[in-house]
Amino acid sequence: MHTVSDYQNYFLEYLSEKAIVKEPRNLYEPISYILHLGGKRLRPVLVLMTSEIFGTSHKEALDAALAIEVFHNFSLVHDDIMDDAPLRRGSETVHEKWDVNTGILSGDAMLINAYQLFENYDGSIFKELAKLFTKTAIEVCEGQQYDIDFETRDNVTIPEYLKMIEYKTAVLVGAAMQMGAIVAGASETCKSSIYDFGRLLGIAFQLQDDYLDAFGNPETFGKQLGGDIIENKKTFLYLKALEYTDTDHKKQLESLFSLNPENPSEKINTVKHIFETTGAKERTRSEIKKYTEQAFKVLDNLSISEEKKKVLQDFGNQLMNRDV
Repeated sequence: MHTVSDYQNYFLEYLSEKAIVKEPRNLYEPISYILHLGGKRLRPVLVLMTSEIFGTSHKEALDAALAIEVFHNFSLVHDDIMDDAPLRRGSETVHEKWDVNTGILSGDAMLINAYQLFENYDGSIFKELAKLFTKTAIEVCEGQQYDIDFETRDNVTIPEYLKMIEYKTAVLVGAAMQMGAIVAGASETCKSSIYDFGRLLGIAFQLQDDYLDAFGNPETFGKQLGGDIIENKKTFLYLKALEYTDTDHKKQLESLFSLNPENPSEKINTVKHIFETTGAKERTRSEIKKYTEQAFKVLDNLSISEEKKKVLQDFGNQLMNRDV
């Protein structure tokens, strides 16, 4: 087994080989731009890692890893347009650097490119990868629509929110791990279990992202701090604050999430204070830990060595304690 840093480097080398700018440049330059903005490369690393967990060289999984990363970045380009977000990974978003039409069209091309990469696999592996990818892609779209719908709803429940982040974020993490297992020819039980491990880890990952959006370090987080608060998103923090606050603070919080002030800094600070005083901040940290531990329990179903299980556990702990 290699380290996470090794897998990141293997993937980046392959990305550099494949991400070639060609004509028309205004279609392909934005694709190269977003793919080279950095990021944790969580999903492709998981594809490569999982293939080796189940006994196949990471080299066999590079195209699947690239497909996952291209699709993920496609979704970010379109999400940023919908959110009118100015920054992605500390740099201008594609639609800000170019324009909205370019962002839409380049994003469309990325989705098609992701499918093309599966053509490099033969027969049953191609079919299984494509089938999983199609299922996952539509779930990601459903999750994004739930996210948009929740912005204008005042009665979002915690189970609904958890379903939304499962579809929008967690299923792609699960799919990344299952793709590595598919490429490696793992058993049906192992493919199913590693998917569940990734899905549960993905929920923890998104809850951590929500937490960092409010309480992260702006120098390391890479996105606009307080962006979810500005956009009035009913995150886990918000829903937990409503659950545990008194009537006056509940009305104040609901009122704040109906406002779109020109200078949002005061709104952000007030909301964060409510998150802290209601215990929502700590309860979110507890929920992150809960889903991470649930993911670790799934490892009992995998027929792999204890050493390989520890690799997966270490990766999960690293995600739970990240600050970016």
